[in-house]
Amino acid sequence: MNPTTSTVAAMRATALGRMTELLDRSPDPVGDEHARAFEAELADRFGTAHAVALSSGTAALHAALAAYGIGDGDEVLVSGACVVMTLVAIRLTGAMPVLVDSANGELDFDDLAAKTNPRTKAVLPVHLAGRCADLARLTAYCADRGLRLIEDACQAQGTRYDGRWAGTFGDAGCFSAKDGKLLWSGEGGYILTDDGGFAARARSFATHGFLPAPGQPAGSRLGHNYRMPEPVAIIARGNLARFDELLALRRRQTRHLLDAVAHVPGLTPIQPDARLDWNGYAPLLRVELERPREFCARLAEQGVANSVGTYGLTTADRLPSLQNLGLSACPAARADLDTTLAVVVHEGHTEARLDEMARIITEEARQWR
Repeated sequence: MNPTTSTVAAMRATALGRMTELLDRSPDPVGDEHARAFEAELADRFGTAHAVALSSGTAALHAALAAYGIGDGDEVLVSGACVVMTLVAIRLTGAMPVLVDSANGELDFDDLAAKTNPRTKAVLPVHLAGRCADLARLTAYCADRGLRLIEDACQAQGTRYDGRWAGTFGDAGCFSAKDGKLLWSGEGGYILTDDGGFAARARSFATHGFLPAPGQPAGSRLGHNYRMPEPVAIIARGNLARFDELLALRRRQTRHLLDAVAHVPGLTPIQPDARLDWNGYAPLLRVELERPREFCARLAEQGVANSVGTYGLTTADRLPSLQNLGLSACPAARADLDTTLAVVVHEGHTEARLDEMARIITEEARQWR
């Protein structure tokens, strides 16, 4: 079930060698050699012209929005089913998030059209659990209206839609490399794009504006310290080199758990769209039991981490920290999230641990009924 011992050992040996070399430079400045190498390797791996390495997925989203000049008075249309970090990135620019109803990753295009207005500057779909909206249709929608399409693909590493990598359809695709992601480095994030001017502006924004960019001489704009640290970049490079293996592992883990609970009454696997080559980010099940959120919380208490029960995932309009924004309700997204069991899996889960999780889910579901 887990990556081969030889592959993991080789990755660790390479990373340790690079880390030792880095430490041997002390107290001299370490520079950004590995962050820049990670960018080049990312662009080559996923077929984009540019990549920008950053300190987190949130930083990637914030830098992408800022690099396209989105700020005070602007609106960003965003999936109603999203995590709080997505909304934080929008608010950090001064722009206002406008929630668009969605279900199982798919945006409600009628709601999207109804909420598009002259203040709208970008659409930001969120690929929760690696599931995507109709990206071809969304790309055309944005192009027709002159809107930026910025993908929150933080959980969609390795997902393809119509044969194309998620995060490469829009003007920019934003990713997280936090632990638990398929391509992980403890922390960190990155942007994929074909827009060279945008990449330069995003990189400048991530270095306090000290780097020049088209139309922005060095020091002419304020920015943030969103650089990817060299130790993080070393780990990221090691895992990027074995990304195919990590992707295959996650898919096997998710398939194993879903097969183990396939016949449990009250739980039904949520199948991906036929056009989606899903990365298997998390086993997804429709909960048809009474009080589904309470059921998810019960599983979390029993050691089965999941998005609703462990992290309280819900629509953004119900988050206490965002109540002052008056965000519109998204009934389809709410019903979808309230009845979705998204089980957290990661590289360290053995087959035995997955079987134990399946046993707990099965017993709790039967008792719940």
